[in-house]
Amino acid sequence: MKLHIDIETYSSTDLTKAGLYKYVEDPSFEILLIAYALDDKPVEIVEGVDFLPLWVKSALLDPNIEKHAYNATFERVSLSKGLVVKLPIDQWHCTMVHGLMAGYPAGLEMLGKAMGLADKLQKDTAGKNLIKYFSMPCKATKINGGRTRNLPHHVTEKWEAFKQYCIQDVESERAISKRLTQDYKITDAERQMYILDQDINDRGVALNPKLASNAVDLNLKLGQELTTRAKQLTGLENPNSVAQLKKWLEIHEGLEIPSLNKETLETLSDSIKTDIGNELISIRKELSKTSVKKYITMGTCLGDDGRVRGLLQFYGANRTGRWAGRLIQVQNLPQNKMPDLDFARNLVLNSDFDGLNILYPSVSNVLSQLIRTAFIAKEGYKFIVSDFAAIEARVIAWLSGEVWRLDVFNTHGKIYEASASHMFKVPLEDISSDLRQKGKVAELALGYQGSVGALVSMGALKMGLLEDELQDIVDKWRSSNRKITTLWKDIEAVALECVEKKTVATYKNIKFLYTSGNMYIELPSGRKLSYIATKLDTGKKFGNKIITYRGMNQTTKQWERIETYGGKLVENIVQAIARDCLATAMLRLKKAGFNIVMHVHDEVVIEECLGSANALEAINGIMKMPMPWAEGLPLKGESFETQYYLKD
Repeated sequence: MKLHIDIETYSSTDLTKAGLYKYVEDPSFEILLIAYALDDKPVEIVEGVDFLPLWVKSALLDPNIEKHAYNATFERVSLSKGLVVKLPIDQWHCTMVHGLMAGYPAGLEMLGKAMGLADKLQKDTAGKNLIKYFSMPCKATKINGGRTRNLPHHVTEKWEAFKQYCIQDVESERAISKRLTQDYKITDAERQMYILDQDINDRGVALNPKLASNAVDLNLKLGQELTTRAKQLTGLENPNSVAQLKKWLEIHEGLEIPSLNKETLETLSDSIKTDIGNELISIRKELSKTSVKKYITMGTCLGDDGRVRGLLQFYGANRTGRWAGRLIQVQNLPQNKMPDLDFARNLVLNSDFDGLNILYPSVSNVLSQLIRTAFIAKEGYKFIVSDFAAIEARVIAWLSGEVWRLDVFNTHGKIYEASASHMFKVPLEDISSDLRQKGKVAELALGYQGSVGALVSMGALKMGLLEDELQDIVDKWRSSNRKITTLWKDIEAVALECVEKKTVATYKNIKFLYTSGNMYIELPSGRKLSYIATKLDTGKKFGNKIITYRGMNQTTKQWERIETYGGKLVENIVQAIARDCLATAMLRLKKAGFNIVMHVHDEVVIEECLGSANALEAINGIMKMPMPWAEGLPLKGESFETQYYLKD
């Protein structure tokens, strides 16, 4: 049996800024409406948990009844708070996640439209207006009698519309859930991974609030000092104004400046003629750093127990199944490269602005590098951070059968040096730092059919490489990796055959299937990648056959037709297999009794007792265990212990 459920709530905490867990922790939190339906029975609705029928309360704890909701985490966590009972994670099924797995976009309305279920939907804007009216605080005015919250009796017509909105969401979710259940089966392993993901998000990770708040204060002081200095240099009323600063620079430097964005600032220094101009550019760079805003977010979403929760979105990248970051965006943290990280961290903990200013050329850069270190192990515990070393490079070597690369990963593992050695015909032991840089940028940029543009995007020119040598690097890398270049062609050919003949086509242990207008790629793990409404088109550039599908354009954020090709499909497959390796390893770590507090890309962060002597060795052993579905894939976990999170 399935219980479909949707709720509406109130809290004075901003859900979008603070996250769900902080939202429900607010003393003002209240469940306003609960709409529910058992299987295909009519949808019923009650106002608040006090009016919830006993059979529904029992059903919420019954392991024989599946609980289904769109973004089920919201319903589960909210109802757990409202009913004062921890509802079991393993009984909940998320229709949003199921849709992402099946290749559809997030958002109930957009998902329904993409599935052709527009008749089951309601206008999202109307619902948002009702949520804004009843679920959020309102501004006190003379007209509303000075109230800061709208209650049902204030506008009964809106309240009735709100109830109908809640009921319709259950109807929409149920219709979508039925279709998804027919079209896309979730594997047992993925089901277990979703449960573990929810467990990790519920557990959360501890933060050092003093480090975060001090960093915010120090950054504010830095901004005030830099702004004062910029005023002294320019006489401008507001040197932080892009328009004012651009005009000043154009007049005094004689330059036409298109913008003052990050990319332009990086190249402007070469054109600036005066010391004042260069100092202004340096000030602008300091003031425009946005990474320190993560400290503000930390304070906003920090729970009463000193932990932040809900930082990860399961299946956030629905082309590969990788996780996405939420709130603090742990998948996008600045790197830490400072050799004296601990010393700088103590300066911030002591609010020593003068020390930072004297010892470091860029205070904002120090604050940026310390963001990771705000995540701390709780008292009496330590972090064990374990990373899959060069996982994508290992997977593509294994998938393509590039023997020399597999030999590297089965021995010393120095892929950048080995790649440069093969490209430039220099013995491994004689590889200079310059050649290693070329090998590194080539490895990072060219594995998925990238060319000169990919090298530039990966920062080749900023590394000091010349534009006229980039094509030679592309040619040398491809010549050294013939089996990978063949892999791009083979995967594209198999995909074209699958779509053109509407049949099953295989490449080694990867299966391409065409069903009901969609192409699926079945990975060695058994998980399927989905490409909705796949068809053959004619390429605009070369007039060749190409594959297109319906997907979310990451630039426009619109659901539209997207082109793909061999290298892109290989990228999807390789990243998805790497993701499955991480997922399998995390399930093994859980089974061994380790508590994961977060994970970043191919790295897991485990909270372990300080006295645990053999944990590091045990974790390394688990991380290098072979995958049952990937014979011969060389894996290696590199682990270290620390009291605060950092990139070793």
